This record gives sequence, structure tokens and C-alpha cells, in this order.
Amino acid sequence: MTKGNRNGRVVAWTLALSLTASLVPPPASAQNLFEILFGGPVKHRKQRGELLGPVSRAKSRDGARAAAPKIAAPIYYTYKAASPEKVDFTALRSLPQTVSALPVLTLSNFREAAAGLTGFELSAEKEVAKALTEYYAANPEFIWVSGFSANGRAQEALRVFGEAASHGLVPAEYAVAVPPAGFSIDDTANRLQELIRFEMTMSARALRYIRDAQSGRVEPNKLSGYHDFPVEALDMLGALRTLATGYETREFLESFHPRTPEYAALRVELEALDASEENDIVVDAKLLLRPGETSAELPKMVTLVSTKGDEALGTEFADVIAQHGASEVYAPELVPLFKAAQQSVGLKPDGVIGPRTVAAFAGRSKADRLQKVLYALEQLRWHPSELGPTRVFINQPAYSASYYENGVEQLAMRTVIGTASNQTTFFYDEIEQVDYNPYWGVPQSIIVNEMLPRLRQDPGYLDRAGYEVTDAKGRRVSSSSINWGAYGSKIPFSVRQTPSEANSLGELKILFPNKHAIYMHDTPQKALFERDARAFSHGCVRLQDPRGMAAAVLGKSRDYVAEKLAKGHSTEKVARKIPVYVAYFTAWPAPSGEVQYFDDVYDRDSHLKAALDATDAARLPSS
Repeated sequence: MTKGNRNGRVVAWTLALSLTASLVPPPASAQNLFEILFGGPVKHRKQRGELLGPVSRAKSRDGARAAAPKIAAPIYYTYKAASPEKVDFTALRSLPQTVSALPVLTLSNFREAAAGLTGFELSAEKEVAKALTEYYAANPEFIWVSGFSANGRAQEALRVFGEAASHGLVPAEYAVAVPPAGFSIDDTANRLQELIRFEMTMSARALRYIRDAQSGRVEPNKLSGYHDFPVEALDMLGALRTLATGYETREFLESFHPRTPEYAALRVELEALDASEENDIVVDAKLLLRPGETSAELPKMVTLVSTKGDEALGTEFADVIAQHGASEVYAPELVPLFKAAQQSVGLKPDGVIGPRTVAAFAGRSKADRLQKVLYALEQLRWHPSELGPTRVFINQPAYSASYYENGVEQLAMRTVIGTASNQTTFFYDEIEQVDYNPYWGVPQSIIVNEMLPRLRQDPGYLDRAGYEVTDAKGRRVSSSSINWGAYGSKIPFSVRQTPSEANSLGELKILFPNKHAIYMHDTPQKALFERDARAFSHGCVRLQDPRGMAAAVLGKSRDYVAEKLAKGHSTEKVARKIPVYVAYFTAWPAPSGEVQYFDDVYDRDSHLKAALDATDAARLPSS
């Protein structure tokens, strides 16, 4: 699947013009996955989601004790924004000149004006700088100047640049100083110098604007190993040729922005936030307060729960609120109040005042919501300009998956995503296949990091636990026949779990083959869907209603899926092209258009903020 070809619009515009003139462990009561598979308890590290097998005493064949190997997870990078470089105008300054005696700008005047580029320092992105010199060397004519002044085309583009903030962009990064209207006809040489420098700056900023609108200011794959987006080339020469026609400059420039209802809804939310007031009561969004602990935020939360929550709460707990409402100590008497408040808004009534409870009653601060919307606008530019009328959209921070048909949400369900140490990647792909009663091909990272320690002590446990082991040639081998202690982080064997009720993938798997080995699937651990925060998997996306999703993508009924399941293991290709977005948005519009906000599960927003800040610093070094 390719990103929507916004470059095609350049061709379309040009053609049109010629014709007419873009693991937290489960609850104690729930059976642990590895207990199900291996028949015994597995110790857990204190950190969320890290499984720790028995300490290995295995030795390699030469008798030396082998260190326990690990396959490292992807990492976050320190973002390095590409610094603009000085444009080399040598080729333009050496254009052959034909001096005109007339006081109007013609082809000859452009060549004469090009001499004014001597000593001019203009910084632009590398590909922009290359496009400038290449275009004007072949087309030595003004785009943004008519006579001795900036033309209407330039004025229209400048207005678009000035409105960049409405798209979540930074207007200062597209700012261009316009030559003053008045000048002396006797000072034509200086005027030509002003105009040629204005011309080059306008084109450089127009190309920057187009590139940012199409692909974003940040290169997502430079953020982390968890970001994976295709790079879409931009036909900058074609863009300049289209701009040179002067036809509908605003419409052309704005056509590079995403054209989805979600993008439009986020822009409306941004405008509303800009005009809104801050919350009356602001509570620390990262508050985590347990009974017996102390916080200055507690009295605020008591006030919010009693005034903005269920009206019955204020009456039922009036005495408790009167006695403890001003205290910063989370007394036992207050716990029932918060449990009831949590239950009233659909949260788990555990009495712990955390970010979700704060968000439910205090709302998010204006600043927090603004930032999340700006991040969402940027992230949408990494995607196709149109998401497609039929699609599957997974939003990791919302722990949700939805199926859209003809642009309308037809199915929505809860999901479980990867733990903080086994994060789900941010990317998009295309659904290809449904597996009924699937095998689970165990990823090498799980074999090495979680199975190998036990295999070194108990080589035969895979045979007993319903797994098949094959060698590099695909031949079945017994797990007990392998000297697991001889291998480190590269295991020359494949391991898969056979279909069964205990299979980690449950009864269904929906594949969109990718290098991250991520897919949607069922799970035997149904209780996890009742949690508010659901980051428990090894990275794949577990579905609350896998049969419903399988039926949707196949265009079949649930009964059809049930019949296929009753017949045992099989696979079925998806006949239609259905994009799937394994997305990460902490602000995202509901089908109604109302923007919803979510916790930053993997702290990715902070990395995006750092990247945007680095981009600003590179483009506006003096600011």
C-alpha cells in the first residue's frame, strides 16, 4: 500500500492548466499465559511485563558457563533535525544576460537580476536548495514578481503561510520579507536585487510549506525503532512549475494537507482550544495517590468529584466531604467516595486516584489538550492523505480497534496492546489473511529472552507443552534432543505452538505481514479486556471480538466464521484491499467528530515534542 500520491496533484494541476491555456501480569485470579503453556508458575520482575525464567545453569559444549543472551527491543533515538544548508546560487549568477532597456521585468531582467544573488545567504532544506537552482537554471523567469513588485500570486501564498498555525504549523518557518512598495526608477539595480532575493526566498518557503503539509515537519522513522512509515518523494520541480502558472495558488498549496474528516475535526478542535479558557480547577495529570498518602491535589479532586460527578455522590458522602474535603491526607474515610465516583464513570473502582480518574473529573488542562492536538495533526501527515473508505483503525492509546465501511464505523471493540517493554509499533499496512485455529509462530525474541533460560535447564518442555520445533531445513526435531546451552541470541530453530484452547492466539489470527511480526488475534485471557489500561501483550493486538473483525474484513457473517472454526485449522485470503492503521494518537476524533484524549501509554508524545523543538531550533536558530 502506498501513501496517497499528492504528487499526482501536481501533474493533475499542470495537465488541467495546459488543457485550458497526500506485561503487566494479569490479575492473580487469572491464569498466567506461561502457566497455561508450561504448567508452572513463572517469576516476574518488578518491572511491568518482563518475564523471568529460571536461572540458567547450562554450559556450552566446551564446558564454559554460557551467559544468558537477550534480543534487545527497539529503542528511541535522540532526534537530529536536518539543518538547512546555504543555497548555492553559482549556476544562476552565471546565466547569460541580455540587458533590457525597458523598465519592466522580462526574461532578460531575470537574468540581469540574478547578479543580485551574489553575497545572498538563503538557507533551505537540502532537497529544496537543489530544486531551486535546478528549476531556475532551466526556467529563468519570475514566479512571484510582476513588474517591479510582488504579484497577486505571492500575496496569496503569503496569506496561506500566515495561516499555518491553523494547521498546527509554525508561521515563522515560512515567513518572507516583502520588498517595500515604493522605489526609485533610478535605482533599478537595487530593486532587481531585492526582487530576485524575494523570489528565491518565496520559492524556498513555498517548497518547505508543501513538504511539511504533505509529510510533516518531523521524519517519524528517526524518532524510534517503533516508528515505521514509508517515505514519499515530493516532485518539487513539478510544484514550482504549477505555482508558476499562477492558477489557484491557495488551493494548490493547501491541497497537500491531509484530506480526512479526522484532520478537519482536529483543526476545528485546535481553533476552539485557542479561543477557550483554562479549566477552573487544574489537577496534576500524572497524579497517583493511594489511600494513606498525602497530596496537595487531593482537596481539588474532592471538590471536583462532589461538584462535577454524579449528583448523588455529593449527598451520600456529604458528611465525609465536610470532615475531610480540605485535608491533603487521603484518609480511609475518603476511599469509598472515590470508589463510587470511579464506578459512576466506568472506571475500575479501586480507590487509587490516578491519571484516568483525574482526566475523568478534572479534564485535561488546556495546554495538554493543545499539545495532543498539535501532535495528532503532525502524525496524520505521516499517513496517506485519505485513509480509505474501508479500513481498520487501531488506536493504541485508546486501546481500541474499529472497522469502517464506506467511511462509517461499523464495528468497534477493546484491544490489548504491547507492554512498555514490548511496545506495539506505529505503522500502517494492508490486511491479507485470516487464520482459523492458528498456529503461533513464536518470535525469536520470545524464544531467546523468555524460553531459552528454561530450555537450558529443561530441554524437553516444548515437547510436553504442545510446541513443534523445526530446524533450518524445516524438519521436525525433538526439543529434548537440542543442546540449548550451545546457542545465544541466534537460535537456528523455529518454534510454533499448535492450535488448542491454550494457544496464545486463541481461535483467530488476522494477518497483515510486516517485519515487526505484528497482527491482530484472539486471546484466552479474556479478563484483560475489563481493565481500563490494557498494555499486556508482547506487541501484537489482541481483539475483544475477533470473530466480528474477521467477519467484517472478509465480508462474511459471524455464522460463516463460526462454521470455519468448527472445521479446524485453515486459512483464508482477504479478497479486498483493506488498509490497517496500527496508530498512536493521544487525541483523536470519535465518529461523532468530538475529539477524545488519551494517556500517552509509551511516552511517545514527549519524543515527538523533542523532535519538533529540534526542528524549530534548526530552522529558526536565532529564536
